[in-house]
Amino acid sequence: MGPKRTPIADEIEDIKKSLDFLTEETSAIKLQQKYILDLVEEIRSLRNQNAEKEKRIVYLESRVADLEQYTRMNDVIITGLYIKPRSYARAVTSGSKEEQGDLDGSSAEQQVAGFLQSKGIDLDCNNIEACHPLPRRNASDKPAIIIRFVNRKHKNALLKQGRKLKGSNVYMNDHLTKSNADIAKKARYLKKLGKIQNTWTANCKIFIKLNGTPEEAKVLVIKCIQDLEKY
Repeated sequence: MGPKRTPIADEIEDIKKSLDFLTEETSAIKLQQKYILDLVEEIRSLRNQNAEKEKRIVYLESRVADLEQYTRMNDVIITGLYIKPRSYARAVTSGSKEEQGDLDGSSAEQQVAGFLQSKGIDLDCNNIEACHPLPRRNASDKPAIIIRFVNRKHKNALLKQGRKLKGSNVYMNDHLTKSNADIAKKARYLKKLGKIQNTWTANCKIFIKLNGTPEEAKVLVIKCIQDLEKY
């Protein structure tokens, strides 16, 4: 028989086993911690990547919107002006397949020019590339006619004469994209509420003038509708 174990030896042995067990548990915990930290780092990296992608998407959406607006830079939208539809007899004579009530492009151009000239507005039809009505979504919508000019200076020359239409319920404006039209509508609403001093469009850009002293009444270009939320 071997030497008899003393109570102290047994206690030391138990402590040693406990320490070995704790060491194994600590190693397991460290491995779990490393795994969790690796996951956290991976999540952080993915979030950064998503943030960069979101910025890229916002930038590309902005570029697309700018390009869409750029294609309309030479356009003027005239609202509130009714033009007569093409007559059935004229359609038959021309041999066109268009149905009765369709609008003839040249006729629309002539009618628009005639109306504007009756208001003292100069318009040279030789500078017009296209002129046609836009479809109305609802019967209650005001009629709208688009005029596309050969270049921007002719468009701007026409818009500068817009004040002569005062009181006629006919309006001339830039041909804005839906997003820019929504911005302009919101800006006009803020002006109506007195939240801003003034708003206008020029070259398809929306401007606002802030309230306050001459130093505070800054003129700002608004590129997204969120920029108006602070007012």
